[in-house]
Amino acid sequence: MSERNCDVQNNSNKQNNCEAKPENGNKTSNDFDCKTKVCEKPLALDDVLTNELGQFGWFQMRNILLAALPIMICGLGHEYIFSAAVTPHRCRIPECGETEKLHEYHPKWIKNAIPGTGSGFASCERYAPVDLGFNGTLESCPENLFNKSVTIACDGFVYAKDNTVVQEFDLGCQEWLRALAGTLYNIGTVFVLPITGYISDRYGRRIALIVNIFNVGLFGFIRSFSVNYTMYLAFQILQTTLGSGAYSAAYIFVTELVGPNYRVLTSATSISLFAIGEIILGSVAWLISPWRYMLMAINIPCFFIVSYYWLSTESVRWLLSKKKYKEAKEILFTVARVNKTHISEKSLDALMNPPRPFAPAALCAGGPGLIRTVMRSPVLLRRVCTVPVWWITTTFIFYGLSINSTGLSDTIYLNYILTCAIEIPGYFTAALVLDRIGRKATVSSGFIFSAACNLVFIFVPPDFTIPRLIVYLLGKFGISAVAASVYLYTSELYPTEFRHTLLAFSSTIGRIGSITAPLTPVLMNYWHGIPSLLFGSMGIIAGLLVLTQPETLGCKMPDTLAEAEAIANPESKNNISLVDI
Repeated sequence: MSERNCDVQNNSNKQNNCEAKPENGNKTSNDFDCKTKVCEKPLALDDVLTNELGQFGWFQMRNILLAALPIMICGLGHEYIFSAAVTPHRCRIPECGETEKLHEYHPKWIKNAIPGTGSGFASCERYAPVDLGFNGTLESCPENLFNKSVTIACDGFVYAKDNTVVQEFDLGCQEWLRALAGTLYNIGTVFVLPITGYISDRYGRRIALIVNIFNVGLFGFIRSFSVNYTMYLAFQILQTTLGSGAYSAAYIFVTELVGPNYRVLTSATSISLFAIGEIILGSVAWLISPWRYMLMAINIPCFFIVSYYWLSTESVRWLLSKKKYKEAKEILFTVARVNKTHISEKSLDALMNPPRPFAPAALCAGGPGLIRTVMRSPVLLRRVCTVPVWWITTTFIFYGLSINSTGLSDTIYLNYILTCAIEIPGYFTAALVLDRIGRKATVSSGFIFSAACNLVFIFVPPDFTIPRLIVYLLGKFGISAVAASVYLYTSELYPTEFRHTLLAFSSTIGRIGSITAPLTPVLMNYWHGIPSLLFGSMGIIAGLLVLTQPETLGCKMPDTLAEAEAIANPESKNNISLVDI
């Protein structure tokens, strides 16, 4: 791998020995001199994994296999794409004997009663009836029963399918209300972040994973018994708000014991398992079309994850951070035994007895807060204003393409499966090129390639089914590569002291894209190309914005603000090997 040049600020990483030193003998060990502190670098778990336990052995493989089921279950969460799918409907015609929601959708006489359109006949209006003293029948409905010069709104609907909430709860011509299911799902993913973070940091990664998946199963199963659309929506947002943090919990569960050299590959594997879950969702929805039974089928397996309390181990990193040294030591011995490696007593002692940390920056007089720091640093301010746009665009295009795929043709399930399957090569392509052509080139080219495909898609005639599908899938491939890269690139642009907060800020703002994506199919009622035009234009803007940021390949992740600012400075560069998250 070629190394790139990066700036380092004034020997900030040259000190190996450090401890907080008092200015004079009158200070206690709890007093700190913010100007003259010397630091001792503690032994990192990454060092032990690299040098002794193994960065990726059978123990880490077992963790991935255990996490595979909950991650795939998370991929089933987009079931609203099928349970609340666009359902063809038309006005009910009582004058022709129609009294229920399920009649022949396209009888021979339909255009006597409903205006024709380029794609068939109108969904939300009909011709005004004429009172002739008699009515037609389901087999024959004469044209003279209707005044074709006057149209009126539907007062009831007939649906082409009986396996969605749209038909069961009579949501005909209420497209915005139907799309609300997907919007609420993504709103719930915003609320779940602080909840899962608190549980994970307070009670452990294993508990966070089990609680989230159990909630997904519980509220999803209850939702399958919804008696009205309000109940369906209420349990939709409850399910995601209290359960959709399962993916992040499983991801942390897997990556916290993987060595630095394998984290990009592990990340690509984890997100690919999510895509496999989406493929399973399309297959289950295809086989079990009634929405209530489909919900039961995908949510019942969640309850088996409770057994993980006994089958899995807690994160060693979390145990060490909470000073639970006895449990951590037992797991480290297990890792060594399973991986057929060893851990020395010296390393164990160093992990169990870390040096006293020096004074945090917050204790130093005059240390500015995050907001003041961002406002005072033009470089950091530009990144804070630019990076969230990448996240919004990524989630908007990524989820928008998945949701709109069901409208590509009549084979909605196969379209969705293919659109999700193309994500996997996108993820692994990103993993292969990130360390070769760089983060900047990967993210920017992914955005622009996906945007080009979406813009071309607008002009491909509907009759060209295969070419349309290929162009559509290539667009999803491009944005999938971006989705696998943007997390790492964002992390490398921010300094350690603010990295987690600013990364969380970008991710949270990015949810705007996923919240609005479910509404895009409704826009096709005005013009079929509006969603693709939005995906394309936003992709180009985001791709160009990426070019305003520096390359981070081969650079040490910045610890301080000065180091983060120096990444963009072409002067005074040193070669530093890449340090993974």
